[in-house]
Amino acid sequence: MAGVLDTVNQRTQLVGENRLELLLFRLNGKQIYGINVFKVKEVLQCPKLTTMPHSSPVVRGVAHIRGGTIPILDLGLATGASPIENISQCFVIITEYNRRIQGFLVRGVERIVNMNWSDIQPPPKGLSNDNYLTAVCQVDKEMVEIIDVEQILSEVAPTRQDISEGIVNAGVTENAQKHHILIVDDSSVARKQIKRCMEQVGFATTVLCDGLEALTYLQNMVAEGKDVTKELSMVISDIEMPEMDGYTLTTAIRNDSRLQDLFILLHTSLSGVFNEAMVKKVGADGFLAKFQPDELARLAIETVQVQSE
Repeated sequence: MAGVLDTVNQRTQLVGENRLELLLFRLNGKQIYGINVFKVKEVLQCPKLTTMPHSSPVVRGVAHIRGGTIPILDLGLATGASPIENISQCFVIITEYNRRIQGFLVRGVERIVNMNWSDIQPPPKGLSNDNYLTAVCQVDKEMVEIIDVEQILSEVAPTRQDISEGIVNAGVTENAQKHHILIVDDSSVARKQIKRCMEQVGFATTVLCDGLEALTYLQNMVAEGKDVTKELSMVISDIEMPEMDGYTLTTAIRNDSRLQDLFILLHTSLSGVFNEAMVKKVGADGFLAKFQPDELARLAIETVQVQSE
């Protein structure tokens, strides 16, 4: 138990400090890619893969690892490049995204670097694979590309987008139409999913791309003389975002007396044992792993019902 608590303490030292750790890896060429260490469960030599009929070409097979069967996705193919060859000599990064465990096949794994989110920037226009990138940064004068895994997973294994029948009724919609929700996420796929879900309930939405943009938006509202807590019923924020992450955004909101009463939901593909400690540290009102439209809708409906009482 002490070991687990030590690990939690070590990981949460980054929380609210606008920092992250990236695991660097390569695919077929010289380009370096990065993935947040929080999402990595382990890295191992590529095990024997069993092909699955009728699966996406991106899924090179499944591996039997520690009693479980895990799909292995070729990140080269997934980003529109050539497939990774000689896979027995390659590596698999086992990750957890959106409540799913999958492996990413990569050519080689480099090292872990500690970065500041302010050094992580949106991808420049014109990159050949910019549809699959969520951010870029510089490490030792080399550009590191951070892949939009949510985009890849939405293509390989689409999830249900619509709210189930029975969750929204006329009364819920009538109340929701009185409320405005701010959505903050750097993934275009996630922004569309959340916006669609909230608007199906009846909420008005504003959608922004990162924490710094959101904080500036909120501060501008205050400067215009608006009561932010009356204008906005909820902030739904991703955690991993360039320039300012969701933890730092939450900390900044809680430290500003004009904003501190905003309801903040951290809604992220990060899932695992560290979330409770992280949410508690930064003072968010809740955490929800992506993407479950019914759960998100229910939470938003319950939150505004309480606010309306």
